[in-house]
Amino acid sequence: MVWQRAGRCCATGAEMGNGIPRWRSDSQKSYPKTAGGKLMIKPFEKPIYVTRPFLPPLEEFSKGLEEIWENRWLTNNGPIVRRFAQELCNFFESDNICLFNNGTLALQIGLQGMGISGEVITTPYTFVGTTHALFWNKIRPVFVDIEPDYYTLDPEKVEAAITPWTTAILAVHVYGYPCKLNALADIARRHNLKLIYDAAHAFGVKVGSKSIGHFGDLSMFSFHATKLYHSMEGGLLMFKESGLKGTFDYLKNFGFKNELEVVMPGTNAKMNEIQALMGIQVLKYLDEIIRDRSAITDHYRVRLKEVPGIHLPPPISPDVKYNHAYFPIEVDKREFGMNRDQLYETLQHYNVFSRRYFYPLICDYACYRKVSVKDPLKVARRVADRILTLPIYDSLGLSDVETICRIIISLQQGMNVDANPIVKP
Repeated sequence: MVWQRAGRCCATGAEMGNGIPRWRSDSQKSYPKTAGGKLMIKPFEKPIYVTRPFLPPLEEFSKGLEEIWENRWLTNNGPIVRRFAQELCNFFESDNICLFNNGTLALQIGLQGMGISGEVITTPYTFVGTTHALFWNKIRPVFVDIEPDYYTLDPEKVEAAITPWTTAILAVHVYGYPCKLNALADIARRHNLKLIYDAAHAFGVKVGSKSIGHFGDLSMFSFHATKLYHSMEGGLLMFKESGLKGTFDYLKNFGFKNELEVVMPGTNAKMNEIQALMGIQVLKYLDEIIRDRSAITDHYRVRLKEVPGIHLPPPISPDVKYNHAYFPIEVDKREFGMNRDQLYETLQHYNVFSRRYFYPLICDYACYRKVSVKDPLKVARRVADRILTLPIYDSLGLSDVETICRIIISLQQGMNVDANPIVKP
């Protein structure tokens, strides 16, 4: 389910003194009083979801719709889709891109167009669409463990899993955190493997001066409405080999070369004009969206970094421009006093809806349990049992972020829930 944003709520200068977020009201600058051991924090009146989509001003979007109505061209590579593609070429500083109606089909077609087969080494710690793209191409996933800091593929585990049937590595920039780029590139080069990235979370991320999409042989970006950048639904492939562009264009349009020729068995994965319009409109606000989310990240980090039992990813390398797509925490039951699931459920009593993302592991879903997994996946299993992503979106007020932090801190201190909890929907 996707919830519309009701209005923009940006951090003001007063809230951002010395670069560290501050909450808005004086009454929130100290812990609330308790009465009879009960913490006096009331549930939010309206739900705070883990994410909400940014929407451009309605009048701007309506003006774009007028052009679509005037053109009466809704799909099949219309003028707005072509304009969107050019804007993204400029954004990525590359002509090697191809737009799709969603990220899952983009990845499926990317694998098909590159001729990937046999075995592909990948992560069990991802959204299930990553692995589904392999399945639909009759490729066997080989699951290996992740590294503990940013939850991306462990290069040592990748190299140990290579067999004569391995044709590619499919790694995921989890939460927008870049994979071990140099190590994976070295392994792929030495073993003559294709290196493919699921960059669904990583739009806007740069390493040095280059977009994350410039690494590897191919990257898939998702423009789903739950992402910080979106086109309602949509996806994009960015690739190293320019000759793939024609293949991808055929595959996403039933294999049509022209009105009379079908050159390959393709499917229908074309982006439509309304999706492209949303993508163009949101792109104009990307820097502002990332700036607002950065302030939320800073606030969470400052308030939660010393809470016993709450473990945060390390600060990201200064050569990475991060997009603040998610805010993950790990919950240690012994130190925090309750496990991840208990915290997840208790936050819902306060009308705060976090997400166990990713849980369970892909290999534990019924449809993949028969896939042989030789790696014990010790890190991935530990993380999946402890992970929780907290609410983060551009219109989330810092006062609400502060309240979420105070709830978590107070729960760790053993204070009781105030009065009447919200009944879960």
